[in-house]
Amino acid sequence: MKRELPLLITAVIGLFMILSFFVPHHAVSVPADFLQQCAVIVVAFGYVLGGANALRVNLLSIAKRQPDWAYKLVLVVSLVATVVIGVIEGRRWQETDSVSMFLYNQLYSPMQATMFSLLAFFIASAAFRAFRIRTVEAGLLAVAALIVMLGRVPVGNEMTSWLPEGLRMGPVQEWIMNVPQNAAKRAILMGAALGVMATGLRIILGIERSYLGGGD
Repeated sequence: MKRELPLLITAVIGLFMILSFFVPHHAVSVPADFLQQCAVIVVAFGYVLGGANALRVNLLSIAKRQPDWAYKLVLVVSLVATVVIGVIEGRRWQETDSVSMFLYNQLYSPMQATMFSLLAFFIASAAFRAFRIRTVEAGLLAVAALIVMLGRVPVGNEMTSWLPEGLRMGPVQEWIMNVPQNAAKRAILMGAALGVMATGLRIILGIERSYLGGGD
């Protein structure tokens, strides 16, 4: 019964939420909206639980003076300070002159930009290893990547300024991004959507039970 009841609840709620997309009657839409709001509340408690777990893990590492414990201390202090300031300010934390927005704009945003700028070097390193041309497909990928990278900077158009307008780096890279790249991206998204639907059906039908701890 400990396993059958969660499976039954999951199946009933899952089927009801699917039904709400096809039945606009308020007898279905109102309970569906209520369930969605409940899901948002559960997710909010999940954030609280995740923060508490992060504090627990990092405080243990700090107490044991594990490697890089100083960075974990900065994480804990920043987490606690941000939460305390947000609680003190209440609903005015979104105002432009609030301390929370100051911390977000002057600390978080620059650090985020720094992180993304560092990722560019890792991407370039990974691309160098990935673009070792050993097959025809790898060669096409390398050529397309080179055209896109050069076409997005002014030097690309300057290098091909002697060609007709439609054959220069800029227009060619736009065609690559708008036609084959978009087609491949949509195919991947469609495949991912079908995978999500299949997983949802497996959960609703009780085939997928990993969220119960594994096993049949």
